[in-house]
Amino acid sequence: MRRPVVLALIAVVAVLAVVAIGLGLARQASLNAQPAASSPTPTATPVPSAAPLPPAFASPRLYLDPNTEAAAAQKRLQQQGDTAAASLAARIAGVPTAVWLGEWFQGDRLVTELRNDIADARAQGATPVFVSYGIPNRDCGGYSKGGLSADQYLPWMRTIASTLKGSGAVVLLEPDSLAMLSSSKCAGSAEVRLPLLRSSVDLLESAGIATYLDGGNARWLSATDQAAWLERADVQRAHGFFTNVSNFDTTQRERDYAGKLSSKIGWKHYVIDVSRNGNGWTGTWCNPPGAALGETPRVTEGDGGKLDALLWVKHPGVSDGSCNGGPAAGVWWQQGAEALATKAKG
Repeated sequence: MRRPVVLALIAVVAVLAVVAIGLGLARQASLNAQPAASSPTPTATPVPSAAPLPPAFASPRLYLDPNTEAAAAQKRLQQQGDTAAASLAARIAGVPTAVWLGEWFQGDRLVTELRNDIADARAQGATPVFVSYGIPNRDCGGYSKGGLSADQYLPWMRTIASTLKGSGAVVLLEPDSLAMLSSSKCAGSAEVRLPLLRSSVDLLESAGIATYLDGGNARWLSATDQAAWLERADVQRAHGFFTNVSNFDTTQRERDYAGKLSSKIGWKHYVIDVSRNGNGWTGTWCNPPGAALGETPRVTEGDGGKLDALLWVKHPGVSDGSCNGGPAAGVWWQQGAEALATKAKG
């Protein structure tokens, strides 16, 4: 149960929520007035810069989800009397992170989750960031394998789009979904995946939801190769792309890469995951022992560049997979969380 809030603060939050909703609706009206992009091409031919986009982030404040794995760990550790460990978990729980949506949220449960997050975000006067992670053959048999069937995927996405319409939310569409198509273990996936991504972009953007596609990271594909995949996924219809999700490259390295990538696709906007990049790349992507929490996430729209935000997309403390001492992918790992927090700068 939430604590009662002083009436003056309620009034302030209400004003912020109205402003955020208004901006979200204005973005929807502006996008609906724009013609749809032409059919995607299989190569990354440079295109002229598009007309200025409405803001992706209705509020510069990012939504703090009260129900993360870190928040649950903090509460549990406090109840056990382990104040030191609870304090480290609190360093993660107190930072806004994205809300991940996969096949574990379907039907009424999906709608309830989305509505609750929207309501909480409005109460905070904040922009909620969601990650869709249900693409068929997700991770192509890797640690995070799974996903919905091809027949289930677009009805699931329609539910997300219709429920989030008018909320001012942002969606990061399917991390790794494009960059992994270059891998032999994903052979044949493009024929199913690309049409689903294109349709998802259309559903979300038509509902006024700023949508970002998978841009890989600086250590994966070249900017030229990644641009080709983005064009095939209809990036010209999307707000832009994201990089470094669940990865560890430094912010500057990712900004350099994302800038090159943006230049090849008409200077599209982008966001970067900085959740665990405090020490940069330390030799592996899977539960690296030397990793540290990254800088505080923030919206950067209005700074004059194409970088829209630095975000905590991956939830720090959640395992990448059964590697380097960690449990299965997606499971809270207290030892890993403590290592990230203790190595963090500041």
